[in-house]
Amino acid sequence: QTVYFTDDTNQHPDYDEDKSSARDSYEQLFKTLTKNSPINSTILETQGREIFVPSASSKHSIARFSFYDLCGTAKGAADYLAIGEHYHTLFIDDVPRLKFHEVNLVRRWITLVDALYECHVKLVLHTSAWTEVEDMFMVDLENDHCDEVFAFDRTRSRMEEMRSEGYLRKKWVGSRL
Repeated sequence: QTVYFTDDTNQHPDYDEDKSSARDSYEQLFKTLTKNSPINSTILETQGREIFVPSASSKHSIARFSFYDLCGTAKGAADYLAIGEHYHTLFIDDVPRLKFHEVNLVRRWITLVDALYECHVKLVLHTSAWTEVEDMFMVDLENDHCDEVFAFDRTRSRMEEMRSEGYLRKKWVGSRL
């Protein structure tokens, strides 16, 4: 399922003081979906490059990365497609609020979401920086006409669709190689 866990308890609409923290819930969901199977790091290969996967359950095709593991290093569509073809569910830790001047991070996030969407991967995100998808990318009025702004609108739309029942029912198009 596509779920966003946020630690911003003052703004989160579903916050209940009796519930565990968002981080605890996020951790528990990872354990539940991986059924406490062995979690190991691994390396995927695509087009002669290696992609380090810091945490994965091979048995259940679930992987876990930090945002910066995925978007803070030089990766492209082929890398993200390889990840989407190997893992039907992706947990992404510490997803920040993106700023206009962080063009490389923004572009990589857009490319990542596009690739995972095409593979019908389920996303589980943890963030303490935003509570709604529309708050993930902040631009000032002087820059609201740039290519990244238009592209990110599509990404927002895809992220919202990835939370829908229709998307969640779609069959994963990856394979266990």
